[in-house]
Amino acid sequence: MSAQNYAQRMTVPQITARKGGEPIVCLTAYDAPTAAILDEHCDLILVGDSVGMVVHGLTSTVGVTLDMMILHGQAVMRGSNKALVVVDLPFGSYEDSPITAFKNASRVMMETGCQAVKIESGSYAAETIGYLTERGIPVMSHVGLRPQSMNVLGGFRARGRSKDVADEIIQNAIAAAKAGSFCVVVEGVSVELADEVTKAISIPTIGIGASENCDGQILVTPDMLGLFERTPKFVKKFANLNGLIEDAAQNYAMEVKERTFPSRDYTYNFSKK
Repeated sequence: MSAQNYAQRMTVPQITARKGGEPIVCLTAYDAPTAAILDEHCDLILVGDSVGMVVHGLTSTVGVTLDMMILHGQAVMRGSNKALVVVDLPFGSYEDSPITAFKNASRVMMETGCQAVKIESGSYAAETIGYLTERGIPVMSHVGLRPQSMNVLGGFRARGRSKDVADEIIQNAIAAAKAGSFCVVVEGVSVELADEVTKAISIPTIGIGASENCDGQILVTPDMLGLFERTPKFVKKFANLNGLIEDAAQNYAMEVKERTFPSRDYTYNFSKK
């Protein structure tokens, strides 16, 4: 990536400065063509470990590897020029120790060229966040429903129904902010709890199944585009690509069977002069 290309991108300080201001637009991407389409419209593109479920067909994000994240991160960086690109650190790549987290996060940044990494922020995370940021690695945090912890939490369920859990989520967000995170994803919580988190910290909150009052919003792009019949309650389908792709495949199959495709318009004819 050229210096000119890098200079055009949204920066971490610019994202942080949007606290309480113009909402931050975020979506996920996992490949170069999608990143190129989203780039003009997004402030931040997240290469999420959701790639395991929406691209690779896994039942959760737990099976996603560091090599997978690097591969998809490289593709997204090739396809984008404007948005800040953040790559998820997958399950098992950062929880062990700050040193392990730095080793893996630095590899992600060096091999992809991304501007930041994201980690799911439990009570253990503050030390790791501080360790990374002090060493030049910007960190986006994630509280509330944390998909990597679905086996402990009992599945993909909204969080914060009890006061104890709600208080824990608020404290995790505060700890992440104090440790140096530049923004925090708030997922799968009530509007009231998301608003409390947003008011409690000085960095932007990025909502997903949270509140319109968060400082920004993010959705998993294939969900938003309607590629799947079943999506979480908080997903609005802004398109129906599932139906469009099915119609296209059906029409293609019909024309192949009828021998109407390829017509001469779509074949080569090297006639002699």
